[in-house]
Amino acid sequence: MVNKALGQHWLKNREILEEIAELTNGGEVCLEIGPGLGFLTSSLFKRFNKVVAVEFDADLAKKLPGSFPGKNLEVVEADILKYDLSTMPKGYKVAGNIPYYITSPIIEKVLTAERLPEKVVLLMQKEVAERIASDKETMLSLFVKNRAEIELGPVVEKGEFTPPPKVDSQVLILTPHQPEIPEKVFSLIKLAFTAPRKKLIHNLLPLKSKDELTSIFKKLDISPDARPADLHLADYERLFESML
Repeated sequence: MVNKALGQHWLKNREILEEIAELTNGGEVCLEIGPGLGFLTSSLFKRFNKVVAVEFDADLAKKLPGSFPGKNLEVVEADILKYDLSTMPKGYKVAGNIPYYITSPIIEKVLTAERLPEKVVLLMQKEVAERIASDKETMLSLFVKNRAEIELGPVVEKGEFTPPPKVDSQVLILTPHQPEIPEKVFSLIKLAFTAPRKKLIHNLLPLKSKDELTSIFKKLDISPDARPADLHLADYERLFESML
């Protein structure tokens, strides 16, 4: 039974499931987000000694252990956004076919965990995965690039799911690391993206006059016509330091 309110779309293609599990590189423990009926769980057990499956749907959480007798499966009936990642052991991996509507909060949670996972492999809306990896930045892409190496995995067509979603999906592979630039720089980035389609100089006027900003942009070799999406992490860090 599918709960549409929870954004449930089951992927049953065994070949694709095996590929997703393989991208985790295996290990001792995998945290699976939203195991559902256990299709991906089955593939993960070929590569991990233990799977911690966090499932929000109470009925699915109750039924899941029966599908894996004798396996080291820990089912946690919980909202993944409220789950304490500090309970996971060092070196754990994360995998999951995640609901589209909470993609950003899930990514933010795993990348800001005190105990970072070694690898994160998530199946999500294709457009979101591409946007995160794109050279045209967004608030989310800058956040992710500050905290992880990014790789795009296979595209999964919507027809592979039951029921089929409205859009195709894609695997996003993240290798988390400590932040590259200070968190305080994101106060500037947040201001920059208040109006993403406007020129960056316009969005930064609360901080400096237009003449001052023009001078700083020239010094940093940033076009006065640049939009927020045109600057990368290092650009924003240099801009932040120049505006102190």
